[in-house]
Amino acid sequence: MDSAQLKPVPRPGILDIAAYVPGKEHAPGVARVFKLSSNETPLGASPKALDAFRQAAGHLEIYPDGQAIELRTAIAETHRLNIANILCGNGSDELLGLLCHVYLGAGDEAIITEHGFLVYKIQIMGAGATPVTVKEQECRVDVDAILAAVTPKTKMVFIANPGNPTGTYVPAAEVRRLHAGLPKNVILVLDAAYAEYVRENDYESGIELVSSAQNVVMTRTFSKVYGLAALRIGWMYGPVDILDALNRVRGPFNLNAPAISAGAAAIRDQDFIGKAVAHNQLWLAKLTQAFESFGLKVTPSVTNFLLIHFPDVDGKRAPEADDFLTSRGFILRAVRGYGFPNALRMTVGSEEANRGVIEALGEFMSKA
Repeated sequence: MDSAQLKPVPRPGILDIAAYVPGKEHAPGVARVFKLSSNETPLGASPKALDAFRQAAGHLEIYPDGQAIELRTAIAETHRLNIANILCGNGSDELLGLLCHVYLGAGDEAIITEHGFLVYKIQIMGAGATPVTVKEQECRVDVDAILAAVTPKTKMVFIANPGNPTGTYVPAAEVRRLHAGLPKNVILVLDAAYAEYVRENDYESGIELVSSAQNVVMTRTFSKVYGLAALRIGWMYGPVDILDALNRVRGPFNLNAPAISAGAAAIRDQDFIGKAVAHNQLWLAKLTQAFESFGLKVTPSVTNFLLIHFPDVDGKRAPEADDFLTSRGFILRAVRGYGFPNALRMTVGSEEANRGVIEALGEFMSKA
């Protein structure tokens, strides 16, 4: 008997997938650690969301609402959307996976960009389709490159807007130009995980485009500015036909009850979110100015993180900086897997964390 038949074997292509590796969390031997590797908000969750979570935790014997009506209603009212066009999931990761599972298969292609979120490629390959990667220009999505890569096999295009780990964004006019150039049967996926942080006049999260098209979806998350990363809450705004298809294969209770309640309370507390955004705006500018004063290059960011590029000089490269910062309790994100072997991504943290990184990086760059 063939040895390959002596145990279960995954279908072709699965073992070619590189598993997602999250940012590190620990600094062995360091008494106090500031985790700035996962783009978590330093302000935590709204007190109203925490209260809602505690109340829901008193009824864990009861199944959650499989339609997440409470949460979808809160999202719809906050963003002035039709609840029928909203689908909630176990993080936006689940929703991206459902899209690929339902609309992609062997022989299909899906376009991603050079520095896009790694989960896109994983989900595309998991569905048996082929990811097609196009180049970006100076850490920015290149619409012309995407359109040039479209073939009859193309079924989906993924755009993180703003991008991660770059922190850059695609202006609304460019997103609309991209959509206009795509065949009607190709789904444009706009991943707007960091939309709440953007303060640029020419940016749109995707709501407007989804409302006027049949082949565009937007995904959002409660893991960033809302401070509910531990609960894994994502949502999609899209055409009813697409949501109907996803609902047919979605798990019947894919969002737990405390998450539904906490998410609804969080999105209704926009005063708290305003404070989180204000803190981010203040420190995004201060950190950028400080790092550039050390001679480092920082990609202009509209998010809650910065992509910091290090000089190609012995002892001053990103891996050495990473080790130096970790030894002092500051954990940043290495982004080699995203095509940046000589850069680190830093989440905007608390005032104490931010000042600590400024001091540590200043010391690192000035040492002989």
